[in-house]
Amino acid sequence: MKALVLFSGGLDSTTCLALAVKKYGAAEVLALSVSYGQKHTKELEAAQAVAAYYGVKLQTLDLSAIFADSNCSLLKGSTEEIPKGSYAEQLSETDGKPVSTYVPFRNGLFLSCAASIALSHGCREIYYGAHADDAAGNAYPDCTVDFNDAMHDAIYYGSGNALQVIAPFVEATKADVVALGLQLKAPYHLTWSCYEGGEKPCGKCGTCRDRAAAFAENGVADPALA
Repeated sequence: MKALVLFSGGLDSTTCLALAVKKYGAAEVLALSVSYGQKHTKELEAAQAVAAYYGVKLQTLDLSAIFADSNCSLLKGSTEEIPKGSYAEQLSETDGKPVSTYVPFRNGLFLSCAASIALSHGCREIYYGAHADDAAGNAYPDCTVDFNDAMHDAIYYGSGNALQVIAPFVEATKADVVALGLQLKAPYHLTWSCYEGGEKPCGKCGTCRDRAAAFAENGVADPALA
């Protein structure tokens, strides 16, 4: 295979998958979906649906034990409620520290695991969907340009110069991601972004707000809400 895509079933990773499939074809792309102890399975179900839509192989990995001691509000054992404000509002209450939905070093862990799996499959690239809106204000420090550059170099050198980390949106906004995905005809109707696991997205959590704003900036309705 040519590329592995870290794949949550959300908007950003689905756009990454669309890019990789366009570049290499479905047969040359592996999607990696990770269970990390999240409170619901909606995004994992979305990952299965999108992978089936593209006809790509989907591999799953359970890393929930690693986060067992975390009180991140996204995790099953957390005593924290998922915040309902924007990331800017949340950051005003954290004094610049990561927001409560930051899973400790998640992207670092996911990328490291993905590197081992990618090398085993002969892949040359790992795609993941970090973007500038998530990095803003240090809400998610493992989405920043500095983090991405460091992980790229660590994986590139640690793989004997065999493996590249591709973060196509690391300096782009979520609206930019949506614009590209619409061009690629990404199946956004199958994706799930909400931090809650209800029948429909809550519309109030940080990621729901960002997603709604991104579609609004592109002048289109979110197909997942149709």
